[in-house]
Amino acid sequence: MTIDSDPIPATLSWAVRLLRAEAVAVGLVAAWLLWADLTATTTDLTSALLVTAFAIGAAAALWALGGALAHRKAGARAPAIVLQLMLLPIGWFMVQGGMGWLGVPLMALGLGMTALLVSTPTTRALGFE
Repeated sequence: MTIDSDPIPATLSWAVRLLRAEAVAVGLVAAWLLWADLTATTTDLTSALLVTAFAIGAAAALWALGGALAHRKAGARAPAIVLQLMLLPIGWFMVQGGMGWLGVPLMALGLGMTALLVSTPTTRALGFE
């Protein structure tokens, strides 16, 4: 068993924390969706359950990517970046829909997380240099 003596750089550590926080936030949305599915008076149950399953899957993916990055698995960086960049169109459509108070921070989060994931200390810690 090998113990890596190099400490995890702050950029990677913050990326992991934020991925886990995103996972918790999406998990809470999924719990709310599940509650809404079960208590709705009229709904297209199949569509409602598919949206809820998507949210659960997204939360699980974010949590798993955070764990993989915490263990310095280089292959987790690209999917994490893709998920973060997906926040840009989501945030943009929120801004266009009058929810700029949420859309702008989501876009900033996506860009900030991408910056953390491609930063030099993170790149080195994951063995890309």
